[in-house]
Amino acid sequence: MRIDLSVDGHPVAVRDLEPADEEAVLAVFAASDDWFVAATGQPSAPGDVQSAYYSLPEGYEFDDKVLLVIEAAREVVGFVDALRGFPHTASVGIGTFVIRPEFRRLGIGTAVVRALSAAAAEQDIVQISTHVVEGWAPGRRFLAALGATFAKPAVPGGAGNRNVGPDEGTKKVIPATIAIG
Repeated sequence: MRIDLSVDGHPVAVRDLEPADEEAVLAVFAASDDWFVAATGQPSAPGDVQSAYYSLPEGYEFDDKVLLVIEAAREVVGFVDALRGFPHTASVGIGTFVIRPEFRRLGIGTAVVRALSAAAAEQDIVQISTHVVEGWAPGRRFLAALGATFAKPAVPGGAGNRNVGPDEGTKKVIPATIAIG
């Protein structure tokens, strides 16, 4: 997959993660430790890119996983971890959507979500299912601006088949749904 966008006249691309992107995505993760600490209770770690690929809920296959990078200014500035058919066949679940801090609040995230939503609608997907950690105000504002509806905060049911951070299993998340179409 590749989607080319223009955000305020600047080229932005969303494309499939490639093995050569691992170092650049790790740099995005390291720059985004504010999000990682809020979500997991610890900074990012070197194995987080592989963990994103291998983390699958029970009943899902590797072919269901979609890992994307966001490029701007000729460099990788963001990462998206998605799962087709989660939590149901007409939905896509977003586990991670992170953009380096210096590229946040420039309209890149919104443009990417809109472009991915349009691509998903062409595949008969009707909603995006995601969550935000309780207390992570920037994420909640971002999702609200996209028209998300929020459910009651809850302790997450698990992180698939990966190790969780020290606080990850106890922090409440706020489930969010964005209707497509």
